[in-house]
Amino acid sequence: MTARRSRHRSAACAALALGLAGSLALTGCNSHSSKKSKKSSSKSSSSSSKTSKTSKTSKTSRISQSSKSKKRKIIGGGAAAAGAGAASRRVPDCYPSTYKVTFSQQTGPKSHVAVKFKNSTSRDCKLYNAPLLRFNNAKDPLPLLQGTPGHLDGTRITVPAHGYAYAVIPTNTAATKGTAQKSVAIDFMGISAGSATHGPATVNFAEKRLHISVGKSKVTNWSSSMHGAQLAGGVGK
Repeated sequence: MTARRSRHRSAACAALALGLAGSLALTGCNSHSSKKSKKSSSKSSSSSSKTSKTSKTSKTSRISQSSKSKKRKIIGGGAAAAGAGAASRRVPDCYPSTYKVTFSQQTGPKSHVAVKFKNSTSRDCKLYNAPLLRFNNAKDPLPLLQGTPGHLDGTRITVPAHGYAYAVIPTNTAATKGTAQKSVAIDFMGISAGSATHGPATVNFAEKRLHISVGKSKVTNWSSSMHGAQLAGGVGK
C-alpha cells in the first residue's frame, strides 16, 4: 500500500469516528431532555391533581356550610311557626248574650230549670265554674250548688265551636221552685272567685213567653252534657 493511499484511509476512519461520536452525543442529549420532560410532566400532573383535590375539598366545605346554614334557618323558622301556632291556639273566654243563653223549665218529680249556652262562634271558648244568675234584679247571684263563691272547685270546660254547655237549677221542692220570674241577668265567672269574664246579658222571660219559676235554689257548675248537669243537680235519671 502506498503512503498516499494509507493517509486517505486514515482520514476517512477519523471522519467516521467523529460522525459516530456526534450521533451518540445527540442521542444522549435527546434521552436527557426526554427524562426532564417526563419529570416536568409528572410534576405538572401531580400539581394539577392537588389543585383539583383542593378545589373539590373547598367546594364540599362550602356546600356543607351552606347546608348547615339552611338547617339553622329551617329550625329557626320551625320554632317561630310553632310559637305562632301556639298563640293561635289560645282559647278565649266565652261570653253571654240574650241569644246564646237559653232557659227552659222541666216539670215532674225531678223538676229543674235547664240553662243552656251555645258557642255560636267558629272558635272554641272556655267557661269557668258556674253561671252567675240574678233573677228579678236581685242584688246577689243565685248560690252555687258545687262549692261557694269563696271556695270554687276549679271547674273549667272548653266549649267547641258551635257546641253547647249546660247547667241546672233544681226546683223539685216547693221552696226551690218558688215563684215565676220576670227576667234574669247573666254573668260568666272568671277563673278566680268573684270575678266575671263578660256580662251581664239580660233575658226578659215575658218577652220570650217563658214561664220560669225559681225559689231558694242553687245552680250547678257548667257541664259538657245536659245529663252530667242533671246528675250534678240531683235530678238526673
